[in-house]
Amino acid sequence: MTYLVNSIGHVQVDVVDVDALTREATAILGLHVTRNNAGQAWLASNGRSAELVLHRADHNAVRSVGFEAVSVQAVEEAANRVPQAGCKVLSEKPSLDCCAAGVVFATPQGHTFEVHSPIPDRIYDRRHFGSGINPLRMDHVNITSPEPAETQRHVEQIMGLKLSEKLADDGLIWMRGANRQHHIMGIVRGAAGLHHYSFELEDFGEYCRLGDLLDQHAKQLAWGPGRHRPGDNLYAYYVDAAGVMVECSAGMALIADDDNYQPNIITQLKRPENVRVMNVWGTPAPQPWLTHHFPYAPAATR
Repeated sequence: MTYLVNSIGHVQVDVVDVDALTREATAILGLHVTRNNAGQAWLASNGRSAELVLHRADHNAVRSVGFEAVSVQAVEEAANRVPQAGCKVLSEKPSLDCCAAGVVFATPQGHTFEVHSPIPDRIYDRRHFGSGINPLRMDHVNITSPEPAETQRHVEQIMGLKLSEKLADDGLIWMRGANRQHHIMGIVRGAAGLHHYSFELEDFGEYCRLGDLLDQHAKQLAWGPGRHRPGDNLYAYYVDAAGVMVECSAGMALIADDDNYQPNIITQLKRPENVRVMNVWGTPAPQPWLTHHFPYAPAATR
């Protein structure tokens, strides 16, 4: 199946205190605000119009996850596939006015996704050296689903994502898009929600800076730094002011020979014997990371 989606596009989150999370995202992550009005804040790590979008609400929950299509025509094709895959179209217009086209849809598992045309990117204005760690881009998300295999089927049928790796019991599934990054989306077994979103770092020294910045804000790392076996990427995690887990990733593997690649199936599932199977440096995931859950807001037509 041909890829319709290239990469992760954006994450939209309903938050009680937009200002507090905006301050934290700029001070720690180093994002910059591209728009801030009417109870809504757009933030980005580079020259794009938006990567993280915050909406003032009476609860904290993920509103939607957007995937950037390879073209406007790919958005149209994805929209045609939504009902065929057993999902529901919520809107045939993009949720962000910076996009030329978009389709927003809900899955039976309780997720709201969007496939949208490429977000405008000022390619000669990417660097925003502020007080934070200054990541390069948002690079992936991990969602939680009560039926991971069904969610995998939906994103395969609608977006053309391909399987890169998974646990034999479907408890964790990694899916890739046209940019050939090992995964732009992870699917974890659990109630519908968002486990984490991730920004890509350029240099390992930024992990030291991240730890110090978290300490200055009376926060701490939830896990890491370390290196995952699946994806081969460096990682460190913390929980933001709204309760979302944030990963800072670096050096994720690329799948160059896409046509001949065979997905890896991880059969060693039992802890602690599987620790080195999942993490190159042998650091087991702490229980708060394993059980972390940030809920999805109920799907609604917007």
